[in-house]
Amino acid sequence: MSSMHSSSLFNVKDKVVLVTGGSRGIGLMIAHGFIVNGAKVYISSRSAGVCDKVAAELTKLGPGECISLPADLQSLEEVHRLVAEISKRESKVHVLVNNAGATWGESIKTYPDNAFEKVMNLNLKRVFSLTQAMLSLLDTAATEKLPASIINIGSVDGIHIPTQETYAYSASKAALHQMTRVMAGHLGHRHITCNAIAPGPFESKMMAATLRDFGEQIVGNVPLGRIGQPEDIAATCIYLASRAGAYTTGAVIPVDGGTLVKAKH
Repeated sequence: MSSMHSSSLFNVKDKVVLVTGGSRGIGLMIAHGFIVNGAKVYISSRSAGVCDKVAAELTKLGPGECISLPADLQSLEEVHRLVAEISKRESKVHVLVNNAGATWGESIKTYPDNAFEKVMNLNLKRVFSLTQAMLSLLDTAATEKLPASIINIGSVDGIHIPTQETYAYSASKAALHQMTRVMAGHLGHRHITCNAIAPGPFESKMMAATLRDFGEQIVGNVPLGRIGQPEDIAATCIYLASRAGAYTTGAVIPVDGGTLVKAKH
């Protein structure tokens, strides 16, 4: 019972973490949470300038540090280049947060094929490609007592039916939740946990237009009566990546203020 002290239960100090799509939105919230709790975080995003700038700002917050590794994860070559870059710097990675994603909303009548393709590719296929390429780094970090941790960022839209016509996005997130369970089932014996978080409404660039147009309506659909805060998503990741979450795998955890369970009045 010696490790029941809260500071050791939720300790992520000195863990090496990769957060994809880490320069803005939910990815930035997660990266920030790990850094202020002493982890060493690599963030990737398509725009090198933004990625570098955000990494410098996050490092100033300490006590952890942030390293920028820009990559366009739509491309399989870029996925492998990203892993090669990390491998030059680290022999092990304790936590992989697959957060990079895209969305597209359009009427079923005009919804473009290439948009469907891009959303499914980034949100689902490349999560698989990156996880596959990161396995040896995760294996090296994993121990029986403290597993390595894969955290996939899904969505409540992969569980319920969204108001907007986001066919590919919703389908990709539902598939990601199932892929998370399949990975958890096959990676457990390697001491790697795999879980998904299904966020509800958070203040992010992807959500900005929706919040601007339907803000009151969205908050009205959240039983807890507010939009998610950075701490809400960061804390869930820290739980999953620390001793606290070492026996949780294959879970899809809604972090949505009760959106999915709202009673119809």
